[in-house]
Amino acid sequence: MTTNADLYYEDVELGQAIPSFTRSPNLMEWNRYAAVNDEFVYIHMDVDKAQAAGMKDVFGMGNLRLAYLHNMLRNWIGITGDIKRVDVQHRSLNFKNEKLICKATVTKKYVEGAENLVDLELEVQNPEGKNATPGTATVALPTRI
Repeated sequence: MTTNADLYYEDVELGQAIPSFTRSPNLMEWNRYAAVNDEFVYIHMDVDKAQAAGMKDVFGMGNLRLAYLHNMLRNWIGITGDIKRVDVQHRSLNFKNEKLICKATVTKKYVEGAENLVDLELEVQNPEGKNATPGTATVALPTRI
């Protein structure tokens, strides 16, 4: 993982797309996520249970997509930035080995109190090109001033 240690508030522009974050999660990655978060739910791991629930196959955890968005934001803001807020909606499922592309665009820059804040629009694009996890985030960045 590469993190940007030198991103400053002055470097950010409205409309800027930040570097994307891509994953194609499989059952092994889902199991690791489930182990860390105590989220062993059969519909995510057992095909028969998923199909009994009306799904075509096991499907990924929505909060893993949220974790991918956090990874993308952290990679962009580096170690000196701070993720202040992330809000998302899980609108569709992702199935094993499907490519997910996390993207974000800067929508606002502003100073509030002593913080230099940047708002972003988030998305997790599924293989069909649809936004499976729309959302917003706010990050705080250091300033050169």
